[in-house]
Formats: sequence, structure tokens, C-alpha cells
Amino acid sequence: MPAMLLINPFRKVVGQDADIADVAGFSPAVAQRVRAFHASFSQYCPTPLIALHGLARELGLKSVCVKDESKRFGLNAFKVLGGSYAVARCLAERLNQPVQGLTKSQLHNTGASTAADKITFISTTDGNHGRGLAWTARELGYPCIIYMPKGSEPTRRDNILALGAQCTITDFNYDDTVRMSWNMAQENGYIMVQDTAWEGYEQIPAWIMQGYLTLAAEILEQMQTASIRPTHCFLQAGVGSFAAAVAAFLVAAMGSDAPRIIIVEPHAANCFYQSALAGDGKARAVGGSLQTLMAGLACGEPSTLAWSILKDYTTAFMSCPDYMAANGMRMLAAPIRGDQPIVSGESGAAGAGALHWLMCHPAAADQREALGLSAEASVLLISTEGDTVPHIYRSIVWQGAHADEEYA
Repeated sequence: MPAMLLINPFRKVVGQDADIADVAGFSPAVAQRVRAFHASFSQYCPTPLIALHGLARELGLKSVCVKDESKRFGLNAFKVLGGSYAVARCLAERLNQPVQGLTKSQLHNTGASTAADKITFISTTDGNHGRGLAWTARELGYPCIIYMPKGSEPTRRDNILALGAQCTITDFNYDDTVRMSWNMAQENGYIMVQDTAWEGYEQIPAWIMQGYLTLAAEILEQMQTASIRPTHCFLQAGVGSFAAAVAAFLVAAMGSDAPRIIIVEPHAANCFYQSALAGDGKARAVGGSLQTLMAGLACGEPSTLAWSILKDYTTAFMSCPDYMAANGMRMLAAPIRGDQPIVSGESGAAGAGALHWLMCHPAAADQREALGLSAEASVLLISTEGDTVPHIYRSIVWQGAHADEEYA
């Protein structure tokens, strides 16, 4: 099935029918507090923003920049930002610590607190979120339990186990595994740190979304230093928390100058595309096995918090075949002469593959024009992960797996 793009019928315009106050929880001031917490870890360092001048020329664009999250905390993915900040806020609440000026040292479990000894974190993940949560729990001295959906890569499970967490691959799809984890949390008094929201469970997902603001604040700072104003931003969506957080920050920070947001999803789990297509403004879930190469995006039920933001501020929703992500991986790994190679995983390269299709495929001419992707466009991509499963990465980049006749 070819790619499908839908212009968002619900989009609001900042200054007309949308107010920046609507995204105040994702403002630069909030981002500064979140970033200060992350900076309290000795491993913190801003990840690089890489300008691909050769790719921009090849595609007929003014500029293309890629944020490389494979460098984040040595964990090969951005997810730790959300999980770690949510854990910090949960601990501050449980241990009666002030929210302002949170640091790693004040939250570390020294064994002297009875309240701290009763805390266990639990979550469902395809791999990256769980790995980040396990790392945070280890750094702060708390137990952690992770469940993964059916079909998850054993390599991702082993990465989590290596950080000292319990980790099991279940016989359920992602959404059903989330429900199982929630029931276990309720029965045992665990703290569930999940990056999707539903009615009655919204505070922790909101903190996770705020955790991603460190990444967004770094991007804005780096682009300002390079004198680049992004006009378009491609954001991958699973449950949508990452995409919504970045979109909300860009609107809060840039107002009417915020870039056009294009949401990218796999065909097998295109819940945001289907929600927009339904036309009534309500979130829609998609069912089935949700099997896709883009494992980090294999989520069938959108976060209610994410949908409320993306419905208002997204320009277009794009549903993509797996080969598009694979093509993005190869593009970034073997770039135009003079550009820096980027190791980008299956979910990380989805935006790059979508951009290439829009700029190069004859069938995409109308969509390209509708989005304003022209010689004056400055495009921002975020590679959210590196080669989190090396053998899959090599099969795609070295051996050409998941190719398609359109790119043959």
C-alpha cells in the first residue's frame, strides 16, 4: 500500500482560533526546569543537530537538519528523557520533595527511607521506553518491572535486563500488554510510568511529555545558533506523546512562526491518521497485531493528551509503508557526499523516508505543494533512535531488506 497523506481538517491557527496559553505546560520556562533536572545526571550532554546540506540540495530544499538521539545518555534513543522526568515527579510527590530544582542526588534511594523502600516502577514498552525507565530506576536505586508486547525483539529485552530490571515478553499486543501492566500496578501498589494517557490516567503521561522538552529546547537553541528557522517538522507518532510534546513546545516558543507539523505513522498502527480521517474530532483506535518494522510506533490507541494537542496543531497526518522507513535508514547511513552519516533505527528514520517520498515520488506532487515543501523550506527531522537492534539495522542498511519496487 502506498503512503497516504491527509491535511488536518481540525488545525487551529495561533493568534486566531488558538491561544498559546493552551500549551503553557510545554513552554520554554517549563523546558528550562526539565532540562536542569536532566543536567543533574553526569551523563547529560545535548545531542547533536546535524545539517545535511547535500540532502537539502538533492531534494530541492533550503535546509534539512536532523537531531540525532542515538547519543542520548548512552542508551541509543530519546525515550529516557520522558521516563526519567516522570519518575522524578512521582518520587517528589511520594517522598514530599519540592518540585522546584529537582536533582538526581535528592531523589536517590539511600535505603534510609521506609517510603522509598516501598516504591517499584512498572511499564509496558517495545524497548526504548523500558530501557530508559530501567536505567533511571537503576541510577536512583529503585526496582523496575517491564513487560513487552508479543513479537518484541529479544535484543531489546536483553538490554533492559542488563540494567537490572525484570523484563518479560508477553503473548499480547502492545495495548493489551499496557492493560495487563496497569492491572498489576493496581494489585501490587506499583507506580506505572506509561507514556500513553487515558481517562483517569493523565498526570504521569503529562510528566513524560514534559520530559521530552529537553530535546525540544536543545533543538531550538541549536537552530537559533545556526540561524535556521524551521518551516516544517516531521514527527513520528506511536501513542503520540513525543510528537505532541515537541509540537506543543514549538507552538509555545515560536507562536505563529512555528513550523508546519507532519505526523508520520506506520500503516499497521496509524491511529492518528484514522482519527483525523473519521472527521468528528474524536480519537480512533486501530486493532490487530500492529506488526510493523517501526516497532517503536506500533501502538493502536492514541494518547488522549496527545490527540488533544495534535488535533489542534498538526498540519498533516501521514500513514506510511515499512519500506519508507527502511529507505530513510539507508539515506541517512549512506548520505550525499559531504554530509555526515547518521545511524538511525527503524522508527528513527520514518521522517526521513517520508520526506524523501514527498519530494521525489511523482505521485506526491500535489501533497508536496499542499505542504509548501519548496526551495524555501527548512525541514527539521528527529532521529529518535539508533541501531537498537543491530541485526535488523544491518539487514536493512547492508543487505537491502524491506526494499520496494518504487525505490528499486
